[in-house]
Amino acid sequence: MSSADTAALRDELDALNAKVTKQGSLVRELKKAAASGDKISAAVDALKDLKIESEVLRKKIDILDPTVAQFNRRVFDELILRKMFIVPSFEIHGGVKGLFDLGPPACAVKAAMVDVWRKHFVLAESMLEMECTCLTPEVVLKTSGHVDRFTDLMVKDPTTGECFRADKLLEEAIDELIDANPTMPLEEREGHMRVQIQADAYSPTELDVKLVEYGCKAPSGETYGPSFPFNLMFKTSIGPEGTSVGYLRPETAQGLFVNFRRLLDANSQKMPFAAAQIGLGFRNGEKSWVVE
Repeated sequence: MSSADTAALRDELDALNAKVTKQGSLVRELKKAAASGDKISAAVDALKDLKIESEVLRKKIDILDPTVAQFNRRVFDELILRKMFIVPSFEIHGGVKGLFDLGPPACAVKAAMVDVWRKHFVLAESMLEMECTCLTPEVVLKTSGHVDRFTDLMVKDPTTGECFRADKLLEEAIDELIDANPTMPLEEREGHMRVQIQADAYSPTELDVKLVEYGCKAPSGETYGPSFPFNLMFKTSIGPEGTSVGYLRPETAQGLFVNFRRLLDANSQKMPFAAAQIGLGFRNGEKSWVVE
């Protein structure tokens, strides 16, 4: 591919990204204006289509441009372990999949990021910062929909019983297919990439069909069982009686939402205002550090 062709594709990508930004602003404006559900849904669908188109074009540029360096995941993993940016938690006891500790370099990076974030948003933008509890009563997350819908689709190896995220299996299978067929026609490649980008949006039935279509097999060599939803929240009980159900918060936003009235009072009843929080969010299989 010539440099002129690459430049043209990058200009096209920039234009697409501008459309994504504009459409995202439209979605936010429609929500603020309490527009009809049909209008908001149509705008969101258009935003998703633009994002997919942008991602497909970005991957096309990465594939066709020979000057783009290929990312070596194995070397990267070895580097961050050797330099102790991130290390497996409880490593000397065998570790637990999905749990990691931050080493000295990562702690320094995190502290610097928090400092820049707080100066830019909380101080420069006069946001109202809060620090809310990590424990959330069930009624709060039931009301927000997290108890019923905060899920990932999983599949199980029928022989070993080991579970895997179905969308990640599909994404990896497509990567392997594309890597194994470097002469694959561009149109066919783009079709596979569209499926890959939408992997986490498929219904259980659709995802099962795609896993079979792409020949995804369990480590035992058998076909995976049907996809099933798995709630990502850690459930616990609050108090010694064990009758009050709670969850470790999956995100920090709920603490801000439920304190809206007090935040409004703290802001002298003036609208609009912005609130922010930084801290841990907990999801089964991973621990997230988030800002909202």
